[in-house]
Amino acid sequence: MNRVQVFEPALCCATGVCGEDIDQGLVTFSADMDFVRSQGGDVSRYNLASEPLVFAENEAVKGFLQVVGSKGLPLVLVDGVTAMTGGYPDRAQLAEWAGVTAAGAVPTPAGATMLGLKAASSTASASSTSTETDSCCSSSGTESCCSGSSSSEVDGRCSKPASAETAGCC
Repeated sequence: MNRVQVFEPALCCATGVCGEDIDQGLVTFSADMDFVRSQGGDVSRYNLASEPLVFAENEAVKGFLQVVGSKGLPLVLVDGVTAMTGGYPDRAQLAEWAGVTAAGAVPTPAGATMLGLKAASSTASASSTSTETDSCCSSSGTESCCSGSSSSEVDGRCSKPASAETAGCC
């Protein structure tokens, strides 16, 4: 099990989920952190305003603050190694780093190496094998990123012949 530490900028309270102007990202992160803890994950959260001594006592954090400053926070350490800066991890990242399984995630079989590949959508698998699909388009009624190229837009995605240039569509 890994130890995940999140060093946050100065927030109005321990979670940042207080006051009149609540940041939805902090609400989501708080829920994700609670979930990972409920699964047995070792996740700690430190606020610069209320726990400055923790920042000063950790050499990695102290060095980070000397180089980048507090504007680079949040800083996420996994077993003392920097894993992320300037943002909060999502539930899946947090669970992976803590060594627990996120809800809905399929556990990796023993001895397998995950390559970060995602399953193709049913629309993409139903299309011809000679097409390449980009997930960059949206059907917003305005000019599509597929217009003016040899691409067509299907379900908010650019489909273009495999021989078409990939640059410029999005």
